[in-house]
Amino acid sequence: MPAERTALDKSRWHFNHGPIDIVAEAHGDPYAVAAAHDAAWARFVHVLDELVHELPLLRLPVTDRMRPRNVVARRMWDACAAFSPTFITPMAAVAGSVAQELIAFYERPGVERAWINNGGDIALHLAPGQSARVGVFADIARFDLRSHLAGEGGILTTDGQFELRADQPVRGVATSGWRGRSFSLGIADSVTVLAATAAQADAAATVIANAVDVDDEAIARRPANECKDDSDLGDMLVTVDVPVLAPAQVRSALDTGAVCAKVLQKGGLVWAALLVCQGQWRLVEPLCSKALGTALPRSVGSVFA
Repeated sequence: MPAERTALDKSRWHFNHGPIDIVAEAHGDPYAVAAAHDAAWARFVHVLDELVHELPLLRLPVTDRMRPRNVVARRMWDACAAFSPTFITPMAAVAGSVAQELIAFYERPGVERAWINNGGDIALHLAPGQSARVGVFADIARFDLRSHLAGEGGILTTDGQFELRADQPVRGVATSGWRGRSFSLGIADSVTVLAATAAQADAAATVIANAVDVDDEAIARRPANECKDDSDLGDMLVTVDVPVLAPAQVRSALDTGAVCAKVLQKGGLVWAALLVCQGQWRLVEPLCSKALGTALPRSVGSVFA
């Protein structure tokens, strides 16, 4: 099936090709925005075929020495290699890496701000003085992209939101959890990570979500390759169902995940992270003095993670 695109309104396009489902939004000079959308689309139509060509290598742990050839695959590999020796394959950063590839086409004069939302993994462009509002869904299974595209019910209700400014070192936002599109080894409903790049945020969200865990026989786990034949996780046990746990168990799981996030933060791989599990949460705030913004001016755009 060929790649398809649909104009959603004057600032947004929907790009789709197989499993890749993207909303691209940009604001600024109309001619610059239109040129950026066209350039991103011209690149998008080739991305999936390039990744499929190197898929066998991308399903191997990054500890293996072979490195992919094409630019998006290399970005995936490099982003995940930064977390070694933690087990991770380049597929942990695929959505963020694709988003990051496309956002580069919006980094041009006349485009004030833009974002590529690849299923909740987001790459941003913010010109000096610009900002964007990010809405967070604590239960990522609840986010319905089709409703978002159709604009049903007006503005979507989020569980929280924060502002990203151009002067902050964040251009990537990603969310992972056992309820999401990809498999998780942990029990987090969601882990949202802010990082320097979308690929880095994607990989970090995966690693932290895996760390949000606790031993309990009631948690249902199955080998990944039984859930999906070609899973890059092989026979590793992934979470398929989490019952209501004791509050103390949830606290323990979140504490473990928060420790992981803080270690990654000190290593420069994470700027901030929000961890959510069964109504409890942990916020790993930025190390710098400028905390996440809560006063949101009407002028900023909105994107959902």
